[in-house]
Amino acid sequence: MPKKKRKFKTEVQQLLDLVIHSLYSNPDIFLRELISNASDAIDRARFEALSNKNIQEPEGSWKIKIHADKDGKTLTLSDNGIGMTSEELEANIGTIANSGTRAFLDELSKGDAKNNPELIGQFGVGFYSAFMVADKVSVCTRRAGSESTATRWESTGNGAYTLEDIEKDTFGTDIILHLKEDQEKYLEEWTIREIVTKFSDYVAFPIVMDITREVPVEKKDEGDEASTETVSEVSEETLNSMKAIWTRTPSEVDKGDYGEFYKAQFKDYTEPAEIIHYRAEGTLEFNALLYIPAKAPYNMMYDREDHGVQLYVKRVFIMNNCQDLLPTYLRFMKGVVDSSDLPLNVSREILQEDLLIRKIRSNLVKRVLNTLKDMQEKEPDRYATFFREFGRVLKEGLHSDFENKEKLQDLLMFESSKTDAGAYTSLADYVNNMHPDQKAIYYISGESRATVESSPLLEAFQARKYDVLFLTDPVDEIVIPSVQTYREKPLEAVHQGEVNLDTEEEKEEKKEGREKAAEDFKDLTELLQSQLEEDVKEVRISERLTDSACCLVADKQGMDPYMERMMAAMGNAVPTTKRILEINPGHQLLPVMRELAQKGEEDARLKDFADLLYEQALIAEGSPPKDPANVARLISELMLVDGKQQLN
Repeated sequence: MPKKKRKFKTEVQQLLDLVIHSLYSNPDIFLRELISNASDAIDRARFEALSNKNIQEPEGSWKIKIHADKDGKTLTLSDNGIGMTSEELEANIGTIANSGTRAFLDELSKGDAKNNPELIGQFGVGFYSAFMVADKVSVCTRRAGSESTATRWESTGNGAYTLEDIEKDTFGTDIILHLKEDQEKYLEEWTIREIVTKFSDYVAFPIVMDITREVPVEKKDEGDEASTETVSEVSEETLNSMKAIWTRTPSEVDKGDYGEFYKAQFKDYTEPAEIIHYRAEGTLEFNALLYIPAKAPYNMMYDREDHGVQLYVKRVFIMNNCQDLLPTYLRFMKGVVDSSDLPLNVSREILQEDLLIRKIRSNLVKRVLNTLKDMQEKEPDRYATFFREFGRVLKEGLHSDFENKEKLQDLLMFESSKTDAGAYTSLADYVNNMHPDQKAIYYISGESRATVESSPLLEAFQARKYDVLFLTDPVDEIVIPSVQTYREKPLEAVHQGEVNLDTEEEKEEKKEGREKAAEDFKDLTELLQSQLEEDVKEVRISERLTDSACCLVADKQGMDPYMERMMAAMGNAVPTTKRILEINPGHQLLPVMRELAQKGEEDARLKDFADLLYEQALIAEGSPPKDPANVARLISELMLVDGKQQLN
């Protein structure tokens, strides 16, 4: 293939400019990124060699080699991994032709790139970090197990690149960096050694470099005294320890080592929030090193293909995102699991049926949930920070992981009518602090704390000093109904069914008063039922209101209005349901309306009052009014009447 010149796509050039000028604050990162790519290439070659006889382990074993040419001012990083065909080369670093690049750029455009560390490494930008230190980069590569020729990709990062066929005796990839004049420190042995030790010490393959040493040699001529001189001697030295951190015992590893491994392996610049490192022994043996990140990824709530931990078998890399090892509600976890019992040629299909994998999964889930419980009990502030980031995902396990349902219930946290804004209570604390007369755990759903906190539905509970959980997370409406009971206490929604908080004695004492109120307001409830028959199922005297004039409630099994609004917002068909209008006979408005109803006068005006009462109930629960224009008109008319009366 003759040399071809091609242009970068516009968004790739934008990405390259970001990488060079703002994405990475530390240029040393370029070497870590290139070494990581080389390690991945060797992992892939080893994996494909299991089923492809054309791929053989190279002489001298798998390795990554660094060569510094001070005269030519070039730094070369070579691997004997899988290599690339011309098409793969162009697809991987010539175009980055995927939608992720656009999303990546959109996220960066919202703010300073340096303040978005969670985005780094997500869309293959690591290779382009080479242009931070080089004014020209050449990639020479040959695909292992393929008859295709080798290819050279070359670019100065100015918007274009070239491709051409070349001769290359071995498979793998050589990346040649023509260093900028102010970046020649990366040709120094001590600089390279320091970066490799800091960022890539745990890479499973030797990172080697030819080191020149001055070696003393004793020289002795006949009849003369012995003398010593030095000669240059070149030897290949390994720069990294290659001891997989997860195979060490926890006592051998300090926190800094854990953090550096996490950052390098999982492309995160922040320290992990929690580290879980252990070895399972006995009938089930494996090493696990798991991390809870400090921050949730921006796409955590979407369907993600990148969740799951890395799976190794006897330290041989098998797959990156092994989703069979952790359930989706723990998809925020990062880490490594290394088993010596699984076969090396394990596939995703085999994993799904493998009993050992299911046992490992059960063990991992148990360890993660126990760690979270321990954090919740001993470090509640730190657990609250974790729950703000990942609580929404953790709740999903309530309707999918029945084996661990009780443990997950213990880990739930909510704001409530008795907590400060932003503070949480657990179900256990709620039950322990329940009023002696309280028979259930009460909750209310809504878009925000401000919405539910001002709801008239809370009035009877507040009067009795009963705590009410605030469910303001959209996922709550889906998963909380599956809880039903906690420590033999039923969970009841304050916005569904009838509420009667009285004891048996109080019910008997108030029975006569209730019957009298029902009789006294019979004309009004019947009139309202008639006037609002298109909107409400029933009008009844309320047991839950103390201050407000009215409220809307659902049947015991009815859908919550917040859930209705969410479903409608997602484009789902929502069945039309009528709810119950409860009125408060103790409110000063209701006797006035009752008197008008009994007189049978001003029917049109009473209809307006009925409409306004219903609209008021909608607004109080956080729903939009049925007819905003009519509401505005009626309020204006009432203001006008009241204003004239004040003037007179």
